[in-house]
Formats: sequence, C-alpha cells, structure tokens
Amino acid sequence: DNGLARTPPMGWLHWERFLCRTDCATDPHRCVSERLFMEMADVMAAKGWRDAGYEYVCIDDCWMAPRRDEDGRLQADPKRFPSGIRKLADYVHSKGLKLGIYSDVGNKTCAGFPGSYNYYDLDAQTFASWGVDLLKFDGCNSGTLELLAEGYRRMSLALNKTGRSIVYSCEWPFYLRPVQQPNYTEIKQYCNHWRNFFDVYDSWRSIKSILDWTALHQDSIVKIAGPGGWNDPDMATLPGIFVFLSQLVIGNFGLSWDQSVTQMAMWAIMAAPLFMSNDLRHISPEAKWLLQNKEVIAINQDPLGKQGYQITKDKNFQLWERPLSGRAHAVAVLNQQEIGGPQNFTFSLTFLGNGLACNPACSVRQVLPASRDWGVYTWVSSLSVEVNPTGTVLLKV
Repeated sequence: DNGLARTPPMGWLHWERFLCRTDCATDPHRCVSERLFMEMADVMAAKGWRDAGYEYVCIDDCWMAPRRDEDGRLQADPKRFPSGIRKLADYVHSKGLKLGIYSDVGNKTCAGFPGSYNYYDLDAQTFASWGVDLLKFDGCNSGTLELLAEGYRRMSLALNKTGRSIVYSCEWPFYLRPVQQPNYTEIKQYCNHWRNFFDVYDSWRSIKSILDWTALHQDSIVKIAGPGGWNDPDMATLPGIFVFLSQLVIGNFGLSWDQSVTQMAMWAIMAAPLFMSNDLRHISPEAKWLLQNKEVIAINQDPLGKQGYQITKDKNFQLWERPLSGRAHAVAVLNQQEIGGPQNFTFSLTFLGNGLACNPACSVRQVLPASRDWGVYTWVSSLSVEVNPTGTVLLKV
C-alpha cells in the first residue's frame, strides 16, 4: 500500500488517439514527442481539465530510444524527446499536473522497445529520479506466468523503495486470464489499478463488449475494488499484441453522442480510472462538457470507493447501481438496442440498495444526458425512464 489512488486516477493518455506515431518530420503535431505532451499539459491547465480532476499526463509505449544507455538505463528517443523526461516532468509539474510513463515487465515492450526484465530496481530508480508520478507496466514478452507475476511484484517493491509516490498501473490479471483465474487479493496488494479485458477501440462494439464482460465477471471483480486499488474495465488482445489503459474515447470519431454518454456514465458507475485518449487541442464543446461534467466525476470519485454492478437486465435494457457515500446511489439505465427510437424502461425503487435505497423515501436527480431534478419518491414507487438506442440515463438517488 503506497497510500495512492484513494479514488480512481484521472488524466490523459496518448495511445488510442496517437498510437505509435514516431515520424515527427511528416507529422509533427501527432507524433509521440515531448511537444505533444507539453501542448496537452498546456491545454489541460488552461481549459479546465486539471480543475475538473484530470491530473495525469501519461506517456504510453514508443517513447524510448531503441537501446539503453551505456549504464544500462532507459533513455528517451533523443530526436523526439531532446530535453529528456526529467525536463518534461518539470514542465508538466509546473502546470500543476503529474507525469505518467510506460514500461513493460518483459524484455521488450509491446512495440519492441527495451523492457524492464532484470532491470526492475534500476528502472524504478530512473523513473523516480525523473520525477515520474505514475507507471503503466505492460505485460508483453514476459515469458512464463511465473516470471510475469515475479516481475509485477518486484516492480511494485522497487517503486516503493524509491521513496517517491508513484501510482502503479498493472496489466497482470489480463495475462493470467487465458490460463488461470487471477488472484485479485494479491494483485491489489501490489497494484493501484489493473487491466482485465480487451483494448478499448473508438467504437460502440468495443464499449458494449467491455460492459458485457464486466457484468459477466462482476462477482469476482467488484468486491476487490476500493480506495488504493481499482478495476480497469478495458480490453486487451493476446500477449505480444498492444495492451493499454482503459481509455475514454469521447471526443474522437467512432461514438455517437448517446454512446459517448454511455461510456462516461458507465465508467462512473464502475469506479473506473478516467484516462482520456483524444486530442484536447481540438475537441467539441459537447465532448468537453461531458468529460468535465462535475456531477458525473463526483460519482466516479465518490470517497466510499464502491464499484457499481448490474442488478437486472430485461431484453435490451440493463439496470446498474453503485452505492455512494451519504446513503446515496448512482443508477444507470442502459439501452443496448441499436435500432428504432427511444424506449421506456420501468423499474421499482425496491430494486435499489437491497430495498433500502428509498426506504421510506428518496429524492431522484437525473445527471445524464442532461441534469434535472425528478422530485421525491416513496419506497414502493416505480420509475419510468426513456432511453435512446445505445444510450444511458444516469440518476442519483
């Protein structure tokens, strides 16, 4: 326990939107370079993102030089990061933000750059000396499951040994799942948040798959989440293929407005880390409003730290709830139908909180897709909610 991530971490990550672009000569605005991260930090500080809670500016794969230096230390690509990671961290910190970085438990990263195998202590010391605040530790090219587990444990201990506060993001359970059920109690002992499923894409099919998988496995993953350790409801492909943090793809190209509302609402219900992967330099006012919505973020960051879960489903509708502090509950009504128009879903308030959420009465407020008060209801009342196809209505009870 490093005392960190008492609520799900929030920030920005380069991967889904910018991938492994390394040609800065022909694509200077979109390549993985210090310029990209400095410009994103500028926008986050100036345009309300930092104030909304997004505090980490995270580098993913492809930042490294092809080889370690003569002392065996990792080094940034000298052409794309000419000032070095220390200077970049200083710049990010000057904006009131924190810097995240990426490495891999194996001998190579997913993109083929130097991994941390047999260098765990040295790499942890290097990251700490650079002023890094978060490490995303991937699981490609790790060899056996024993070496994978040993590497995740060793890096956790190495990070704590540096004395610097560094959030530790793991891919550990995803790589175990094809072979064995992950021991989430052990994983939480070493990691601040951890990856469970396939890589998120800029598509409704991807978001829907994540939600279906989470509901299917909620009995094993919901109970372990809480302050200091969180489920990352993302997806990942097979070992050796890219795997990355769960990312909010709102503000990109693949989701409709209703699907964007669904991702934001459900990531809040699931107490998921909120890492955007988009271009904050060019984002619509609607996407900005949704991503910076204070009521939704407050649900995601609720200090009780309970992850939400699906309580019932009926045809295309799903009903989810998340216990909140102050005897409140967040409730999401999701319509997965992809044809036709808006439909109504009616449910009894006795469904909520094991029958106690509205006993003897409760107030209901709609948070998404727009905020408005619904008034006071009694324990035996029913709610009728109209939801657009692939949309979600998020309530606070």
